[in-house]
Amino acid sequence: MKPTESTSSGFQFLIRTLHSRNYRLFFAGQGISLVGTWMQNVALSWLVYRMTHSAFLLGVVGFAGQIPTFFITPFAGVFVDRHNRHRLLLITQTLAMIQALVLAFLVLTNNIQIWQIIALSIFLGMINSLDIPCRHAFVFELVEKREDLGNAIALNSSMFNAARLIGPSVAGMLILVVGEGMCFLINGLSFIAVIIALYAIKVAPREVKKSGAAVWEELKQGVVYAFGFAPIRAILMLLALMSLMGISYAILMPVFATKVLHGSALTLGFLMSAAGFGALIGAIYLAWRKSVVGLNQIIVYASFVFSVGLIAFALSRTLWLSLFMLVLTGFGFMVQSAASNTILQTIVDDDKRGRVMSLFAMSFMGMVPFGSLIAGVLASRFGAPNTLIIGGLTCMIGALLFARQLNSIKKLIRPIYVKKGIITEVAMGIQQTDLK
Repeated sequence: MKPTESTSSGFQFLIRTLHSRNYRLFFAGQGISLVGTWMQNVALSWLVYRMTHSAFLLGVVGFAGQIPTFFITPFAGVFVDRHNRHRLLLITQTLAMIQALVLAFLVLTNNIQIWQIIALSIFLGMINSLDIPCRHAFVFELVEKREDLGNAIALNSSMFNAARLIGPSVAGMLILVVGEGMCFLINGLSFIAVIIALYAIKVAPREVKKSGAAVWEELKQGVVYAFGFAPIRAILMLLALMSLMGISYAILMPVFATKVLHGSALTLGFLMSAAGFGALIGAIYLAWRKSVVGLNQIIVYASFVFSVGLIAFALSRTLWLSLFMLVLTGFGFMVQSAASNTILQTIVDDDKRGRVMSLFAMSFMGMVPFGSLIAGVLASRFGAPNTLIIGGLTCMIGALLFARQLNSIKKLIRPIYVKKGIITEVAMGIQQTDLK
C-alpha cells in the first residue's frame, strides 16, 4: 500500500500545476495544437528539400520563418506589457491557423512554389514574434501558487516535447502515404482546440500601468534592465549562442536523413522524434524539481550534454547511434532553455516581464534564423556533419564561459531568492552551496 501511495504522491507532485483549471485548459489546448505544429515543421522541411534538393534553401526558409523574431520581438515585449495578454493570444493563434490552412490549400492543389513558402514562413514568423513572449508571460497569470511557476514552465516544456515526439513520427508516415499537404491541413485544424481553450479560460484582468512613455523608451528601459543585471545578461547570452550555433542542427535533418543515413521521410520523422523524446525526459526531470535553487549549475551541465550529443551525432553513420545522440541533444537543450526560463521568470520584475520574455524569445528563437543561414552556407561548402561539429564545439566554449561566472551570478540572485522566500537568511551558509 505504501509504495502505491508514494507513487501517487510523486505523480501528483509532478503535475501539481494542472490542478489549476485555467492552466489545465491552456495545457490541453496547446498540447493538441503543438502536435500539428510539429507535423508542419517536419513536412515543410521535407517539402523544401524535395522541391529543391538544396541545403542552402533549407537554411533560407528557416531564416525567413524566424528572422521576424529577431527584429519584432523586442517591440512585441513592450506591446505585451501594455495590453491584455489573453486577447493577444486569441489573435495570434487565429492568424497562425489561417497561415497553416493557406499553406495546405496551395500544396493540396499543387500550386505551391518556393517563394510562397518563404512568404508564408515570414508571415508565421511575424505572428510568433508576438505570440512567444505573450505566451511565456501569460503562463505567469495562470499559475495560482507562485512557488509552482517552475513546475508550470517545466510542464509547458513537457507538453511541447511530447508533441515534438508524436508530431514528426506521424508526419513522416503521412508524407509517405498522402503527402505534405495533409500535415499542413491537420495543423490548421488543430488550432481550433487552443482557441476553444483560450475562450474557456477566465482570468482576472491584469492591472496595466500606463507609463506614458514612448515605445522606444520602454524598450530601452527593458534592455537596460535586462543587460544591466549580470545573471539575466549571462543567461540570455548563453541561450543566444546555443540557438545560433547549436539548434541549427534541426534545419539540416533532411540532409542527415537522406545523404548521411540513407533513409526516407520516415527516417526524418524518427530523428526529430528522438530529439523530442530526450527533451521530454528533460522537461519531466525539471517538473519534478521542488525549487529553482541549483538551476544555475544545471544550465552548465545541460549545455555540455547538448554539445557532446551534437558532436557525436555529427560523427555517427548508424541510425540507432544517431537516434541515441539526438535523445541526449534534445535533453540537454531542453533542460538548459527551460531552466533559463524558470530563473528569469523568478527574478524578473513583473512590470518588465513581457520585455524580458521578449528578449528571452529573441535569444531563443531570434538567433535561430541566423544559425539556419550559417548552417545552410557551411553545409553546402563543408558538409552537414562538419557544420554540426563546429556548432557543438562553439556551444561547449560558451558553456565554459558561463561556468566561470557562476559564483558572481549566485551572489547577485541570492537576495532576490531571500526576498521572495525561496531561501531563508537562517540557512544562508548552506544555501550558498545549494545555489550553485
